[in-house]
Amino acid sequence: MLHNVSDLRGDKIAARDGEIGKLDQVYFDDDDWHVRYLVVDTGGWLSGRKVLVSPASIDRSKSSDHALAVGLTREQVKHSPGIDADKPVSRQYEEAHARYYGYPLYWVTPEAGVVPPPDPGGELARQLKEAERKAAESHLRSSGEVIGYSIHAADGRIGHVEDLRIDDRNWAVADLVIDTRDWLPGKKVLVPASAVDTIDWNTREVRLRMSRGDVDRSCPAP
Repeated sequence: MLHNVSDLRGDKIAARDGEIGKLDQVYFDDDDWHVRYLVVDTGGWLSGRKVLVSPASIDRSKSSDHALAVGLTREQVKHSPGIDADKPVSRQYEEAHARYYGYPLYWVTPEAGVVPPPDPGGELARQLKEAERKAAESHLRSSGEVIGYSIHAADGRIGHVEDLRIDDRNWAVADLVIDTRDWLPGKKVLVPASAVDTIDWNTREVRLRMSRGDVDRSCPAP
């Protein structure tokens, strides 16, 4: 099923032993557009700290329209590192995060990427904090950052990113919702993520391999 990120915001995230917070936004890989992490706002439970949860932990059989069940415990989440969703996430941070939960490393082969689950209170927990402190090199970006970026077709600027549509079957960004009011006032269209040529994080621009005419003929956003 397809969901706009804006519609997913506020959905409850439930661990095996109770609610851990609400979905705030997502981190996606700008290379293959897969969602790598859900950003969970823990609210009053952990003093508003935000944590990352991998879609790999989602239990679809126990999830509902407005709540996602994850195969984690509140204790695991409690000892996981916090995250500043407005800053980039380093590969060092991702590796430490994966080791903490025992997730495979998605950027390596399956045989080489499996890591054993460690003791949450042990040495790797301290490594997580250190990795969090050193998170300087960007590998992922948050939906909250990309929404609002200007859109440039091959022949000129055409609007801005209004939203992202996510396919929950594979947790990938399927489409960008484009508001074309800079060129076609009031019109919103869907542009497939595969049509994105580059994203310039410095100028906050998304450049497409499409002309303005192609965008104009794109499917209207629902």
